Amino acid sequence: MIQRKYQLTPVRTYDKTWEDIEAMLERAEKKRREWRSWYEMCKKDGDKEGMKEAARNYKALEGVVKTLEWVLGQEGIEDPLQ
Repeated sequence: MIQRKYQLTPVRTYDKTWEDIEAMLERAEKKRREWRSWYEMCKKDGDKEGMKEAARNYKALEGVVKTLEWVLGQEGIEDPLQ
């Protein structure tokens, strides 16, 4: 039998604890701060490529943070897709 490389329906274990999710949020916030600092350093140095990379990663982490806050039911986070 041939195994499919990709499954159509994701397999979910639902084994993450609230503590796991809180820890992930803390790590995401820390990485977001690091990318913000990197952006500022690149801006100071005139490194436009570095600024683009840092901005791209910072924005991605904004989405991660907002989604994790939504999962945790944080007040004020209505819909992470908006």
